[in-house]
Amino acid sequence: MRNLFLFILRYQFFFLFLLLFVVALVLTGTRQHYQQALMWHSTNQVAGRVYQYVNNVNSYLALREENKRLHEQNNRLLNQVKDNFLMREDTVFEVRDSLKERRFTYMESGVINRSVTRRNNYLTLDKGRNHGVQANMGVITPNGVVGVIKSVSDNFSLVISLLHSDVLVSVKLKKNDHMGSLQWEGKDYRVAHMYYIPPHVELMSGDKIVTSGLSTIFPANIPIGRVSDWEIRRGETFYTAAVDLELDFNKLTHVYIVKNLFQEEQEELEMLISPEI
Repeated sequence: MRNLFLFILRYQFFFLFLLLFVVALVLTGTRQHYQQALMWHSTNQVAGRVYQYVNNVNSYLALREENKRLHEQNNRLLNQVKDNFLMREDTVFEVRDSLKERRFTYMESGVINRSVTRRNNYLTLDKGRNHGVQANMGVITPNGVVGVIKSVSDNFSLVISLLHSDVLVSVKLKKNDHMGSLQWEGKDYRVAHMYYIPPHVELMSGDKIVTSGLSTIFPANIPIGRVSDWEIRRGETFYTAAVDLELDFNKLTHVYIVKNLFQEEQEELEMLISPEI
């Protein structure tokens, strides 16, 4: 306490000045309309900036929840797309009845690791065996094919990216259904190449490329990209087209794992085909 009194005594003139300054400021603000308006204006400006900052912080914190909600909504919509169903036609007592049977289901997953600069790129997802994920399932986004599940642990999955030398995707020109194969040549992660386009097919810049649906892994009509250039390479008889990918692999944060409910049945049947045929 003694030290406190000594401190006040030592700086008594400063505290006296501070007290008189506050009193003068209050008297000026209450008795002069201009100064009063100026003080209110300054106070409102400061308060407005504080409220704006708080609102921005709250909006940022709400983005994560909103982002999660949007991905869940996309997942529900993907599961309702007609390409996920097979058409079943059953004849009973000469009455034909067309039924739809689900072929593909989707599961949302987060990307926790990825690469785009290597010759063979991979992704790691936060879903695994405990969530029903298995090897050879497809991975997509609404903007394109991501890759194929290579291996799984209890809680994680390793994906062979489309940006990998071993990945070959069956695709087609959307405008006329002419098919080919898509592969990444290991250069620009934004460009892949479509092979085996017949020379009589008319190509134009901007032609849309989508999945063909002939794979057991990916549904039909998943966007891939657009044709930017094409040529018949030396020693070949088919066009090779450069395709600008719609999907930016360097920005991937969320994906959808695709499960083909008939994949095992179809693959077992196709394995019976003799290699000579």
